[in-house]
Amino acid sequence: MAAELTAHELIARHRPTLDQALEAIRTRAYWSPHPEHPKAYGENGSLDMAAGKAAFDALHGTRLDLGQPGTDGWVDGETSPYGIEPGVSYPHADLDELLPAMRAGMRAWRDAGAETRAVVCLEILKRIGDRTMEFAQAVMHTSGQAFMMAFQAGGPHAQDRGMEAVAYAYAEQVRTPGTAEWTKPQGKRDPLVLTKEFVPVPRGVALVIGCNTFPTWNGYPGLFASLATGNAVLVKPHPRAVLPLALTVRVARQVLAEAGFDPNLVALATERPGEGIARTLATRPEIRIIDYTGSTEFGDWLETNARQAQVYTEKAGVNTVILESTDDYKGMLANLAFSLSLYSGQMCTTPQNLLIPRDGITTDQGPRSFDEVAADLAKAVDGLLGDDARANALLGAIVNPDVKARLEAAAGLGEVALASREVTNPEFPGAVVRTPVIVKLDGAKPDAEAAYMSECFGPVSFAVAVDSAGDAAELLRRTIREKGAMTVGAYTTSPEVEETVREVCLEEAAQLSLNLTGGVYVNQTAAFSDFHGSGGNPAANAALCDGAFVAGRFRVIEVRREV
Repeated sequence: MAAELTAHELIARHRPTLDQALEAIRTRAYWSPHPEHPKAYGENGSLDMAAGKAAFDALHGTRLDLGQPGTDGWVDGETSPYGIEPGVSYPHADLDELLPAMRAGMRAWRDAGAETRAVVCLEILKRIGDRTMEFAQAVMHTSGQAFMMAFQAGGPHAQDRGMEAVAYAYAEQVRTPGTAEWTKPQGKRDPLVLTKEFVPVPRGVALVIGCNTFPTWNGYPGLFASLATGNAVLVKPHPRAVLPLALTVRVARQVLAEAGFDPNLVALATERPGEGIARTLATRPEIRIIDYTGSTEFGDWLETNARQAQVYTEKAGVNTVILESTDDYKGMLANLAFSLSLYSGQMCTTPQNLLIPRDGITTDQGPRSFDEVAADLAKAVDGLLGDDARANALLGAIVNPDVKARLEAAAGLGEVALASREVTNPEFPGAVVRTPVIVKLDGAKPDAEAAYMSECFGPVSFAVAVDSAGDAAELLRRTIREKGAMTVGAYTTSPEVEETVREVCLEEAAQLSLNLTGGVYVNQTAAFSDFHGSGGNPAANAALCDGAFVAGRFRVIEVRREV
């Protein structure tokens, strides 16, 4: 088909945004082209909340036909954590037919060049952004996030991360000039003269293995990094969270076709119950890049067995906060209470272990013992979530039965400082909503160590008594080294303690937040400025986003000619 969008038109439309994104990753200052408040998306218009809800409702009971080659059946079965069944069905693919079709369009996509690929990706993100409210509903009803979080994290923040990946991909590809003339003097003889051409070439088909909790936020960096560097991308969603990524694939295929490229450069791979196609796909020779977010067990399996592919993993970790002293006790408690409560702790960045000296901490309100700190934090969480309407807006729903089981078992691991309670959601009576549990443990006891040295994903945190700030720092070091951490936090007014914790995080490669008492939380990161993960500890082998995240997705091939 003839292109409806020319490269010239797309460059004129999106090059200014690309330049702003490039400047943002250079300066690390705040910038986002995607509004994070619903009112910015219009009232009573095509972009508003009602229109998004109507678009989502219209999908119920339909087949999402993507026009992919190799479709050999249909898959459905998603159930919302809020208790509804959208009943959307998706194409199931014959991989032996789909994968060759995906490779067929890669030559033209490669030859289009880095700038054209970047602006096509930005057009895809723009189209997704125009449907943010619809995507928010899709994320909410697959992940269990409350609406506002699904809107922000699944919409503008995910789009930011996708655009950030495009910016890094573009920057790395143009780091080497496209052509050069090479002249080597030969003394009395004529110089040696060569013209040299440098072409970024893709690795092959990239596989994105989506997660249940943040399908777009965690899926977009790898998807757009691979697409922008010339690769075709096969998206394999989590079986419980297909819709947001299926909609993404549909938008991408539409834009690629309109821009004159093969829509099969982006395709969807769903799985039938119990099929487990991720392992099959991950070791196929066509798959040359893998992006994965999920359990450590499967992430380790990918790193070991997908030897033909460049593998980027974000796995599990044990996130730690050290509480040694503070000059804003109330602010510290409020900040931690929000961090522990947001999305029922179902974030890879949520703090789990709170290391507190057994003799207590110093504060602007006087000394507080270990037991008092635990009790005061429990009161802060209770106060934050005491109103059920507010609790539902922060907690969302428990994403799956495994999280619920871990939450219920946690109370038996130690002395309960804060018991979890059930919250009713009037709008969605089928939702499983629970407040966090805080359990006190003695860090010196071996039986306690088994609990706090394992990730307990969900609304579970441990207040761990340690002998001193120095002991807390050493336990932090061991935790990061053995289990990994996506985030580390510390509260201290001591320059010496701060430097000790800072040094541990530098040596063990963990991202550190110090003395957060306002509206920034340890479990939130901002695209274009904050690095999500480091790639330097067992929790993840890559960071979102940096140069290393994109540079391995392509290679520069040289063509030399004598003049």
